[in-house]
Amino acid sequence: MKRDYYDVLGVPRDAGQQEVKKAFRKLARECHPDVNPGDADCEARFKEAAEAYEVLSDADSRAAYDRYGFDGLKGRPLTDFEHVGFGDLFNVFFGSGMFDSVLRDAGGGWGAAAGGAPPPRGDDVEVALHLSLAESVFGAAREVEVVTDVACADCGGSGAAAGTGRETCPQCHGSGRMREVSSLGGFGQFVRTSTCNVCRGRGSIVREPCESCRGTGRVRATRTVTVEVPAGIADGQRLRLTGEGGAGAQGGRPGDLYVGITVEPHEHFVRDGDDLLYRLDVTMVDAALGTTAEVETLDGDLEVRLAPGTQSGTVKVFKNRGVPSLQGYGRGDLKVVVNVVVPKRLTAEQRELLDQFAAATPAEAYEADPGFLEKVRAVFRR
Repeated sequence: MKRDYYDVLGVPRDAGQQEVKKAFRKLARECHPDVNPGDADCEARFKEAAEAYEVLSDADSRAAYDRYGFDGLKGRPLTDFEHVGFGDLFNVFFGSGMFDSVLRDAGGGWGAAAGGAPPPRGDDVEVALHLSLAESVFGAAREVEVVTDVACADCGGSGAAAGTGRETCPQCHGSGRMREVSSLGGFGQFVRTSTCNVCRGRGSIVREPCESCRGTGRVRATRTVTVEVPAGIADGQRLRLTGEGGAGAQGGRPGDLYVGITVEPHEHFVRDGDDLLYRLDVTMVDAALGTTAEVETLDGDLEVRLAPGTQSGTVKVFKNRGVPSLQGYGRGDLKVVVNVVVPKRLTAEQRELLDQFAAATPAEAYEADPGFLEKVRAVFRR
């Protein structure tokens, strides 16, 4: 059973972003294995804190979690913390070297703890994806072309020429760090730790670089990525595909792919949250006598029955014919707004008939009714 994210970080539900960030950094220091030698639970605690921070540091994810709890995060691409190494996670959130002073005081260092600094992470990439309204409502599988760095096929991403491999750095002997000790006379010693300038913290070097990638372990290429668009996604939202960005240098962790969603305008429908609005034009004769109109919806044809005397602005609500909730709580409604249209051009005969109708119709036949604009406003306020 997952713990509440606010309890994990030890912050109140109204905590600001700086307070959330400060709490996470404090937990990260406390949970690091070099600070807690022999504590078998420290990695699990850090991953729990990292998951909580990822959700609470993002405004959209936090709003969904606050409203619906863990169910509100369904369909949102989040990091699979259970299958990501501790060293990679720590480097993603903080970068190597941020806690060098803490780790040094604990008797270690990033290089000593993890066998050298992790290879550089790949670049994050963002692409745009245009959807029809139907695709955004029901979801879709779409392919996008992404230009990114990919692992070099000739060296397998290692950066070393075929038949060779990475070698232990002769300067730092695989630690990725260099220690410089200065005497302070009778006051002891001053120890300064820095990243090895030969291997740049990796702990290993490539003596014979791969010719295809020039030792970087990656080359530029165009890839096709399948994007599973969840039902109910809205215009302006973003999807994150973990690990689908650029390849990391020399076998490093790949970046992420961000997909920006644009929903094309529909000819008949307007989206309002999880509801769909449809304007149904009827003639004044049909509105007065009553009629049955056929509306072509995203779910198929729908018959809309209008009673005699239907007024402009009347709203007919059809439950569960709107947009599926992105959090998985049913669907919105389809709201058909009646718009009574009046002929703009009349023949002499038609005008005479209308004059006769007007003369034969008493004033009390017309009931006072809110205007069309007020009814439309009421629809949006629901």
